[in-house]
Amino acid sequence: MYCILSADEKWGIGKDNRLLVSIPADMKQFREKTEGNVVIMGRKTLESFPKGLPLKNRVNIVLSSKTEASGNGEIVVRSVGEALEEVKKYPDKKIFVIGGSSIYEQFLPYVDMVYVTRIDRTYDADSYFPNLDEDENWEIASESEEQTCFDLTYRYVTYQRKKS
Repeated sequence: MYCILSADEKWGIGKDNRLLVSIPADMKQFREKTEGNVVIMGRKTLESFPKGLPLKNRVNIVLSSKTEASGNGEIVVRSVGEALEEVKKYPDKKIFVIGGSSIYEQFLPYVDMVYVTRIDRTYDADSYFPNLDEDENWEIASESEEQTCFDLTYRYVTYQRKKS
């Protein structure tokens, strides 16, 4: 299982149920990695998508105690355990946890790899991802060269869970 996200220097990932910044190349990478696979998200993440619709060309699993399936193709589950059972139906697909912060935290124990677009800036965020640089269970597996988008610099960093 994987997590995929973009985070600022302090591991901020969002504000007011929106991404901190939109980087076209990051969006493209997200699409390329997740298309044809399974994405797990919370209700607020689903609501943040255009018209609140599930992502196309993916199996969309939404963890929520409040939401019922809208009939737009998402699968609503009530617990992490129920989500883990649901993903067993897709053994040939990769499973990506895509947010928000509480969903990331709940699923992180089941994740082996985290794809992070690390943005070299600090934003006014209200949601965060756990700081993997300070977690002894994680190590950097790969890191891209610095990228730019207008006045932003960022890099793609892949973290992997250390083998015990």
